[in-house]
Amino acid sequence: MREIHISEIISTVRDLCIESNYYLSNDVKEALCNAKENETWPLAENVLDQIILNSDIAKKEDMPICQDTGMACVFVELGQEVQVTDGSLEEAINEGVRQGYGDGYLRKSVVSPITRINTKD
Repeated sequence: MREIHISEIISTVRDLCIESNYYLSNDVKEALCNAKENETWPLAENVLDQIILNSDIAKKEDMPICQDTGMACVFVELGQEVQVTDGSLEEAINEGVRQGYGDGYLRKSVVSPITRINTKD
């Protein structure tokens, strides 16, 4: 049986939150560039230009891409022969997201669906 300590999960989730908000993957960047080349409406072409420019600046300056509101969604595949140690998988993921959003200066805009109060993390 393989054991994974929650600190490894926290660290990995933290890093992935930052990476996914700082850098566009090549396929997404390519799709944006292709969309811009095929766009016939000048306003839409300009918007695509701004998105591409913003992603280039974010990558060069090592900072978040201009963000819209949203919520982290984490998908996990965990084999049957894996045991998470010193805490729960869910708690580790939540802490990794919390640290990633804090350390990566990402927008903390989620509100409770019941109270409508911002969780600030």
